[in-house]
Amino acid sequence: MYEPDDKMSSLIRDNYDILQSLGSFGISLGFGDKTVQETCDDNGVDTHTFLAVVNFTANGQGEFEADQHISVPTLLHYLEASHAYFLDFQLPYIRRELMESLNEHDSLAKLILRMYDEYAHEIQRHMRYEQKTLFPYVQSLLDGQPKTDYNVDTFSKHHSATDKKLRELKLLIIKYLPQDGLHNNQLTATLHDIYENEVWLRQHAMVEDHIFVPAIRRIEQTARQSDVTRNISEMVFKSGTQNSEQLSDREREVIIALVQGMQNKEIADHLCISVNTVITHRRNIARKLQIHSPAGLTIYAIVNNLVDISSVKL
Repeated sequence: MYEPDDKMSSLIRDNYDILQSLGSFGISLGFGDKTVQETCDDNGVDTHTFLAVVNFTANGQGEFEADQHISVPTLLHYLEASHAYFLDFQLPYIRRELMESLNEHDSLAKLILRMYDEYAHEIQRHMRYEQKTLFPYVQSLLDGQPKTDYNVDTFSKHHSATDKKLRELKLLIIKYLPQDGLHNNQLTATLHDIYENEVWLRQHAMVEDHIFVPAIRRIEQTARQSDVTRNISEMVFKSGTQNSEQLSDREREVIIALVQGMQNKEIADHLCISVNTVITHRRNIARKLQIHSPAGLTIYAIVNNLVDISSVKL
């Protein structure tokens, strides 16, 4: 497990795959002997989130379901930059390698290029879906204005494996494309890049599934709790304030008795009225205030200074 005090150069020395992660986090080379913490601070990157991704992709270590310290903005930037690297550089680069190492007049070579293009199209479609739908949704959560027609579980259901065509392409190259010396070397180098690409893609999907998705679920849960609180507040405070003047003095007395824990018979005896009259008053109170629970009436009574909280039976 790498720690904040480890030298950044040591991480790269141990695992060169981290180089691609550095670029996606916005960290450039040239950090000298600085630690992970110092390098992240210099580049405005959350250290905990950086190490969570690095330790998970390098060592498969980390528990993220309840990790409250994951920075979603940092992770979102990392995933967006990873997509840009893959779509704008990696996919076109491998295709150019394939074209240079294949005989353009060979029908099998043409088939390989077509298979690669189909694979690339599938990856582009998947990643553009995330860019168009998932990432804006996450940003809306961060902005405190979550979209109501989407959730991260919808994304999880569509997050299927996208590297099946890549595996087929590798096998086709290995089994059926012997080349002369020069082309064989070129094709071997390209095949190596395809293998590296497959590993990177798998790690990318795992980061999304095991770190990103749990973090978004926590934000969604917080947003839902905030919505419930806001709805209750609007129901109790807005509705109650707007309609407080409509209550009769007797209805206010009934509310006070209710929040002090009295039952209908006790209220009737206390106010010298019948039980049926108490029930009628309660029905009118609910209609006027649009509050139908004892807890809601209690909050209403406290907010509108009908009772002191110390006299309320909680």
